Amino acid sequence: MYPSLWFWAPEFRLPWSGPVSQNIEPKTDAWFSDLITPESGHAEIERKAFAVASYGKQLGLLTEVLIEVAEQAKALSPDASHSLERLREIKASIDEIKESAYRSHVSQLTSEVQALRARGGAEYEQLSQSLLPLLANKGSGA
Repeated sequence: MYPSLWFWAPEFRLPWSGPVSQNIEPKTDAWFSDLITPESGHAEIERKAFAVASYGKQLGLLTEVLIEVAEQAKALSPDASHSLERLREIKASIDEIKESAYRSHVSQLTSEVQALRARGGAEYEQLSQSLLPLLANKGSGA
């Protein structure tokens, strides 16, 4: 219902004074990745495949096999040789990124344990009791 004389109450909008509503509904179909669009395949299958092995893991395995197979080939075309060399360079760069990240994690973990040891107390004793068996068990990946 409009008030009588509603036409005498115009609504003015200054710059940046519009409505401030926004859509806060979660996009549950994109929680996994915005890269899986409806036209790229079945999103549920992609999520399950990713749970088995990430895209990086899948590409890493394919790269290792491809390099080994290509090295066993008798003769490669110049373009294929160039691509193989580029693939080796990419793999080496990715391996260096991984090693750098692992070194950083080890350094951070070491400094945190040293700080906790310097502080002492029950927390350090608990950490010692839980870490020593893990560090002594070199055979398992767990």
